[in-house]
Amino acid sequence: MDIQQYLTRFNAMPTHKASLSTVTGLQHQHLQHIPFENLDVIRKVPIYLNLQNIFSKIVHSHRGGYCYELNGLFNWLLSELGFCAHLVAATVLRPNGQWAKTDTHATILVQLDQPYLVDVGFGAATPRTPIPLDGSERTDLNGTYKVMQVTECLFDLIQDSESGTKTLYRFNTDEKKLVDFHEGCIFNQVDKASTFTHHDIVSIATNTGRITLADNTLTVVENGIKKTSQLSNEDKSHVLQTTFKLYV
Repeated sequence: MDIQQYLTRFNAMPTHKASLSTVTGLQHQHLQHIPFENLDVIRKVPIYLNLQNIFSKIVHSHRGGYCYELNGLFNWLLSELGFCAHLVAATVLRPNGQWAKTDTHATILVQLDQPYLVDVGFGAATPRTPIPLDGSERTDLNGTYKVMQVTECLFDLIQDSESGTKTLYRFNTDEKKLVDFHEGCIFNQVDKASTFTHHDIVSIATNTGRITLADNTLTVVENGIKKTSQLSNEDKSHVLQTTFKLYV
C-alpha cells in the first residue's frame, strides 16, 4: 500500500509531523473527499477486513465505505505517519434511544498531548475535528461535540446541535485490531437489525455543510440551511456519479 497514493486520493499533503494540527487537517480533507457509503452492502458485495482490499477499493476504485473501511484505513495511515493511534470499539445509540449491537462501530484514538477521538466513518454526524477526552468542547459545522467519561475505560461522544443534545456512541479505550470487528462487519452486512441493510446511504462533508443520499432522498445542508428533494432512479445515478464521484 502506497501512502502517497492514499494522500492523493483525498487531496492531502505529505507530512511527517505528528501534531494535532496535522491530524485535524488530514481528518478534514478525508471527510470532504471520501464519502461514507454502504453501496456494497446493498448490492451484496462482500466486505472483508483486509487492509489491502480496503486500500484498493478506496484508493484505486475511488470508492468510500463504512466505519471499518474508512477508520481502518485512516488508522493505518496515521500509524504509518508516526502517530500513536489505535482502533477502539464503540456502541451506537440510535435516534430511538436504543443501543445498537455492542461494539460494532470502529473508531480511532490518537495520543498527542492527551488522547483524542478521531473519526472519519460515522456518516452525517461525524465530528470534523479531533475531540479530546477531557470533556472540553469542539464546534464545527455539524454542532458542538464533547467526550464525557462514564467509567474508567468507557466514554460517550455527545453532540449538541439545533436538533438538541444527544449521545452518539459509547466507546471503550482498549486497543482493538481491525480483525476484532469481524463479527460486527458481518452483522452490518446481512442482519435486518443493521442500519445499513435496508437502502443506500451515502454522505460527504463540504466546505459549507454536507450532502447525504438516503435511498432516493437527497439532503443538502449549506450554511445551516437544509434542502431535501426526491430523486428518480435516473437522477439518483447521476447524483452518485457527479456529486459523490461513485460509479457503481
